[in-house]
Amino acid sequence: MGNEEKSLREMPQLLPIEERISTFKEVNLGFTEEQVKKEASRCLQCPKAYCMAGCPANVKIPKFINAIRQGNYKRAIEIICETNSLPAVTGRVCQVEMQCEKACILGRKGIPVSIGLLERFVADIALKRGWKRFACDAFNGKRVAVVGSGPAGLTVAGDLIKLGYEVTVFEALHKPGGVLVYGIPEFRLPKNVVEKEIKTLEDSGVKICTNFCVGKSITLKEIFEEGYDAVFLGIGAGAPVVLDVPGVNLGGIYTANEFLVRTVLMKAYLFPKYDTPIDFGKKVIVIGGGNTAVDSARVAVRMGVEEVKIAYRRSVEDMPARREEILRANEEGVKILQLVNPVRFIGDENNHVIKVELVKNQLTYIDETGRSVPVPIEGSNFYVEGDMVILAIGQKANRVFTQTVPQLKLDKEGYIIVDYEAKTSLERVWAGGDIIRGSATVIQAIGDGKRAAASINKTLMSNNI
Repeated sequence: MGNEEKSLREMPQLLPIEERISTFKEVNLGFTEEQVKKEASRCLQCPKAYCMAGCPANVKIPKFINAIRQGNYKRAIEIICETNSLPAVTGRVCQVEMQCEKACILGRKGIPVSIGLLERFVADIALKRGWKRFACDAFNGKRVAVVGSGPAGLTVAGDLIKLGYEVTVFEALHKPGGVLVYGIPEFRLPKNVVEKEIKTLEDSGVKICTNFCVGKSITLKEIFEEGYDAVFLGIGAGAPVVLDVPGVNLGGIYTANEFLVRTVLMKAYLFPKYDTPIDFGKKVIVIGGGNTAVDSARVAVRMGVEEVKIAYRRSVEDMPARREEILRANEEGVKILQLVNPVRFIGDENNHVIKVELVKNQLTYIDETGRSVPVPIEGSNFYVEGDMVILAIGQKANRVFTQTVPQLKLDKEGYIIVDYEAKTSLERVWAGGDIIRGSATVIQAIGDGKRAAASINKTLMSNNI
């Protein structure tokens, strides 16, 4: 990509590196209004909107960009919110480079329109000015329970409240938002943005009950007995995958789930103000290559750790994390060890990790994901010092809820099986997000929520349940 091509696309304002590595302030500051006008003017307004086809939420992208070009930001956010109830969130964390922007016609010979940052700009204006983003129909007499307040659950709530349903969201944690509040750091997604997005849903009539674990506090059967007509399960996956290698139980080794919940949600970095201490040590090694791994590494940097490394089994080009986040991590001093696998964790006399034994990999055949399969190179083992290790290698289905409903059909990994309309094997029960996919992106979860909400509405209205 040459400098001439780069100049065609507006570049967002960024927090200076020296400031961002010592604070949890948002790094990407977005566009100025002048930049928004310039970037919106690049849109070709294609009659056939390939960008829309690349968006799981089916946002009417050319239409909202045209409203921006006309200076009508209020109309722009209304258009977005016809299909997306969380635009200030998706405008920040959506993997646009793999979805709408990848499908943009301009990307075929140049650089696609910066769709995500345009969406974020008008969403932030709407939140700041308190604009009502969509109208709600009169109550239609139907009640829907949503289990889990992550992006899938909030989308179901938003889509159904517009149609006149009474919607109650049950959240097991003390704050609503799911992965948006416990899994994504402030520097990428400020929590006040999530809180404002959720408040717009509450102001529209959505009821949210926190500290309420369905399966424990109340059963699925009891929800229906209380008069709900349908249930959506957006309970996430939640159970971390742990490596089966020697030394994995040593002190100083955390799963990314625990690490991020304690730092992002419980604010361990503010100890002793918040009573959840973590000993970060001096050298941190993160195992994994997704957004969770990169987020964990960047959190460690902000804790003043001397050296932060990411160990990934494939090449940097194959890392599933967003390109932007990998770039920011590099800017902030994170080193990436590519083509390596951990084979052993080594501890000191106090059973605390002090180093990791790694083996080098070589890439072989292409698998079903379109990436080369890494295979260890015999005799290539080496050691890297690290007094804290974060395992960010994925998650699996959490069976806390599903084991309470034995009639619910699951696959062999414990994920809920659904049809193309997100229906489960149980009557009037739908599901979406991580609990049906494994690891879903925020926008994929939103897409699941939209599909489920449409199906719930069709089922309840057509059958007059």
